[in-house]
Amino acid sequence: MDASMAIVFGLLLFTMIMLVLDIIRIDLIAILVMLTLGWTGILTAQETFSGFSSNAVIAMIAVMMMSHGLSKTGVIDRLSQRIVEIVGAEEKKIVISISLIAGILSGIMITVGVAAIFLPVVLRISRKQKIPASALMIPMGFGAILGANLTMVGSAPLIILNDLLIGEGMESYGLLAVFPVGAALMIAGILYFRTMGDTILPKRKNQLEQQSYQEKLMNHLDLHRIIEYYQIPGHSSLHGKTVETSGIWQEHRLHLLGIHGNEGTMYAPWRGTKLYAGQYLAIQGQKETVESFARKHGLKKATVKTLFPSLGDTESSGFVEAVIPPRSQIAGKTLREFALRKRYAVEPLMLFSQGKRIEEDFSDYRIRQGDTLVLHGLWDHIAELHDSEDFLVITPFEKSTKLPGKTWIAAACLAAAVIFTLIGAPVSMAFLTGAVFMILLRVLKIAEAYQSVDWKVIFLLAALIPLGAAMQKTGAAEWLADHIMSTIQGGPPILLLIAVALIASFFSLFMSNVGAVVVLVPLVTNMAFIAGLDPRPVALLAAVCASNSFMLPTHQVNALLLSPGGYRNADFLKAGGGMTLIYLIVVIVTFYLFFI
Repeated sequence: MDASMAIVFGLLLFTMIMLVLDIIRIDLIAILVMLTLGWTGILTAQETFSGFSSNAVIAMIAVMMMSHGLSKTGVIDRLSQRIVEIVGAEEKKIVISISLIAGILSGIMITVGVAAIFLPVVLRISRKQKIPASALMIPMGFGAILGANLTMVGSAPLIILNDLLIGEGMESYGLLAVFPVGAALMIAGILYFRTMGDTILPKRKNQLEQQSYQEKLMNHLDLHRIIEYYQIPGHSSLHGKTVETSGIWQEHRLHLLGIHGNEGTMYAPWRGTKLYAGQYLAIQGQKETVESFARKHGLKKATVKTLFPSLGDTESSGFVEAVIPPRSQIAGKTLREFALRKRYAVEPLMLFSQGKRIEEDFSDYRIRQGDTLVLHGLWDHIAELHDSEDFLVITPFEKSTKLPGKTWIAAACLAAAVIFTLIGAPVSMAFLTGAVFMILLRVLKIAEAYQSVDWKVIFLLAALIPLGAAMQKTGAAEWLADHIMSTIQGGPPILLLIAVALIASFFSLFMSNVGAVVVLVPLVTNMAFIAGLDPRPVALLAAVCASNSFMLPTHQVNALLLSPGGYRNADFLKAGGGMTLIYLIVVIVTFYLFFI
């Protein structure tokens, strides 16, 4: 071992200790290691910063941009809603379903691409179902990594393996040669989360207890959360009446948030809007009062929440407080005279005026400067209210930026990127091309694309790549593998399989999995020849275990989930430690019984 190897091993040990102790940000640790490799002369300046131009990093930037584009168009909303509709709201069922779907897709798509697509889906489900994101992210990411072993094109190590085998004069593997291993890993992974999920998955208390501003406002003002849906049958007494003459405000103190009929969906309908048989109503108020109103008018209970997708969705609609500023046009007028619903399509729920709280129908109450209205509406409608000079919206809200008209364009850009990878294009080229198409076709603004990138993750990956390069350049990786292999020479075949699996798994934590395969395949094939074994399955074992990277957020998928899941290094050690052990057992046993 020369001095350069000693430095590399020292940095490797330093990285392991710091990641376990978790006392310095992981991206800063990676940057310190990268700079040390440059200052010690082990790597040239170009090699030191080569990670920033690597395929892995460019691919990560591109998938983050594309993920944001898909989220903007509403694709993610529909997918997350569909998953919940199929599997239900139970946390364990959602965890298993997301893991399974991500795993299956990873068999034909690049793993990090699958994770990038499902990242906003998981966040959406987390918010809607009140499940901590930290309890969903790891199962999805691990499922994607496991599923990459279903086919020989699911992961980069398996793809490069066939090239290496052909270069060694051996026969390459067919597309589904590795399927039994991948299927066994997927089943084991799902059982792991099914039985141990409550123990190993972090559930941040602050995530569970943290209330949004909307929830605080609803609790403070005792606003009703429940929205009931009814249909007007032909015999109903509401048929032919207007919203105002129905008595919904005056007699029942309820609020009609929406009407759906032949002409589409209307939110916060104007008082003069006609009600007809066949229409669906979205009514907000106390459950008992709503039911009493429905009985009085012979309304039919309906389960048509999908007709009003924006109601009850805090990302699309909600409550705000709006103060009447000086020189407002509504000051001195009534809601009836100003026609608030007709102008802005927002529903007035409450009025604070001269120290009084007014909840009954205040359509004819004179609004004064300084009064505060509590309103409900779509964020787009609230934004119009906010931009006017008549109201001062004091509740923070985020204007919806969804572009439903661009849904198919965004989906086509993603499909094109996936097809490019399937026909052999580098992942970085394929997905960056898809991201640029999204920008050119106005799914994304270029400023939004830049803002969607999590630079902590980018620096983490870019700064760790040189450590793997240094292990290869100095011969440290080969030296370590060679010494371990020499100690087991002459032992039983199972010992060789265990050694190969352990070395490949260890290398995958600190160097690129492709680099690990490139270093290991020549060594393990020679050892297999000496042991009298077929070298192809042993090489395949090394390639499969090069994806056994769960214990640290150094794998691309784990790094992508680090910030959105609010994870610490210890979380990956806890959940990934068990997964790594199960992975090793399943793979070694499967290869010993069916491949060797």
